Amino acid sequence: MEYPHTPVLVEEVVKRLIHIPEGTYVDGTAGVGGHSEAILERLAGRGRLICLDRDPDAVHLCRRRLAAFYNVCVIRANFAELDEVLKDLSLKRVEGVLLDLGMSSYQLEKSGRGFSFSRGEPLDMRMNPENELTAGHFVNELPAQDLEEILRAYGEEKRARSIVKAIVHAREKGPIETASQLASVIDAAYPRPRQHRFKHPATQTFQAIRIAVNRELHNLDAFLDKIPSLLTHGGRLVVLSYHSLEDRRVKQAMVGWEQTCTCPPDFPRCVCGKAPLFRRLFKKGLKPGQKELENNPRARSAIMRAAERVTR
Repeated sequence: MEYPHTPVLVEEVVKRLIHIPEGTYVDGTAGVGGHSEAILERLAGRGRLICLDRDPDAVHLCRRRLAAFYNVCVIRANFAELDEVLKDLSLKRVEGVLLDLGMSSYQLEKSGRGFSFSRGEPLDMRMNPENELTAGHFVNELPAQDLEEILRAYGEEKRARSIVKAIVHAREKGPIETASQLASVIDAAYPRPRQHRFKHPATQTFQAIRIAVNRELHNLDAFLDKIPSLLTHGGRLVVLSYHSLEDRRVKQAMVGWEQTCTCPPDFPRCVCGKAPLFRRLFKKGLKPGQKELENNPRARSAIMRAAERVTR
């Protein structure tokens, strides 16, 4: 591979996802194909894999990586549109779906779209380059109050007001054009000394702007609303999240799917007829072990959740 990427929790993902080797599975965030390749190797030609990604570069690289497999279909699409993709393929349901919600090494290091605050790349941050609004729009044109709300809601940034004041002051002198330029503005808004910080002060702001640009939480919510109707009985959903905003949504959805009767306790019998849709394969999120973290430090924030469809 020209742009290698180390996928997270590969063995655990494949183990939880594939329960019928002859089934049809979906990698909803294929990236450069790391998890997809492992899934196809486990299927051993008996099942089928559909790979989705909205990034055209990722689609190109994924197709190259998986060219030796005949039982794979790589499609440029947003996982939030999975229902439409399956309809186009004349499929109603599948046996399993994987979402890896993290950024790939390629996007951070090779895409040239300003995802990394250490690079002097244009402030773009679009996963789909055809989308209209870039990070530059949010940073340079959004009213201060709206920008502050984004940093608080999507980055959980406690110093949002100070950071936005610094951004507004900087953009009054001229547009903030690159990722490294924005990172410097944010860094200057933080108190000293810096040597005790565990992460760069721009981390949460970049996360917030990226989420806003790509409507990441909106897409995740749309997907979670649809997925119960797209999995077969016994079908598996596996999700890898990398920050609390994503993980909280996934956990709450899975807990809600497990709920049974919601009738008041004084009712003599159930009248709501509510049955659980899923069962969680494990209650607590699964995290990478120490050995994996040593080999792949970027996996440190990953948390995996998995659930199985239990009603038809």
